[in-house]
Amino acid sequence: MADAGYESEENYGFIEKNGQIAFIKPANYEISKKRKYKNDISRVENMDYEKDTDTYICKNGKRLEVTGTINRKSRTGYQMVKTQYQCEDCKDSNYKAQCIKGRNCKTPLEERTKRLEISKEFMKYRKEDLVRIVSDEGIELRINRSIQAEGSFAQIKQDMGFRRYLTRGTQNVLAESIFLALGNNMNKLHRKIQNGRLGKYLHSVKKSA
Repeated sequence: MADAGYESEENYGFIEKNGQIAFIKPANYEISKKRKYKNDISRVENMDYEKDTDTYICKNGKRLEVTGTINRKSRTGYQMVKTQYQCEDCKDSNYKAQCIKGRNCKTPLEERTKRLEISKEFMKYRKEDLVRIVSDEGIELRINRSIQAEGSFAQIKQDMGFRRYLTRGTQNVLAESIFLALGNNMNKLHRKIQNGRLGKYLHSVKKSA
C-alpha cells in the first residue's frame, strides 16, 4: 500500500519482482475524476487506441503512429523505454490549440505537430493497479493505510515525544528510525492485545444493500 507520491514504473517493477501486489493510488487518480480532465483532448487517456496497429486516434480523427523508441534513465539509474508517437497531419485540425500544449515553444503553433511519449510498461502497470485499488479489497486497504501510516507520525512525535534525531549520518539515522518504528509497533501491539483486536482492521468497508 502506498499513496500517489510513490507511483512510478520503477516501484511497480520492484514490487512485482519481489512477488508482491501493488495497491498504489495513481498520481492522476483524483484529478481524472474531474470533468475538465475527462474533456481534455490533449491527454492520451482520452484518445482512442488501436492495439492491432499500435496507433492513437485524436479528436480530429487523425492517427498518431509510432516513430521510434527512446530510453530514459531515472536518478536511481532505472532504465525506462518510451514509445514515441506523432500525428500524420495536424495542418487543418480545428482542435490544434486544445490538443497541442506548451506556450514556451519557439515553433509557431501552425507549424507544430502533435507528439506523444509513452511508457507502455508503466501504462500496463497503472491499468492493472487501478482495477485493484477500486475493488472492495483495495478500498479497505486504502482506508486502513491512511489511518495507520499517517497516525504513526503523530504518535511518534506527540505521544513518544520525538522531536529530533540524536545521531548523525545516514546509517545512524536509519538505525534510530528503526528503533522508533519498533517501539511504536510494540505500543500498537500492546493496545490491540488489551482491546482484543488482534487480526482485525481498524475499519472495514460497509457494503450497501
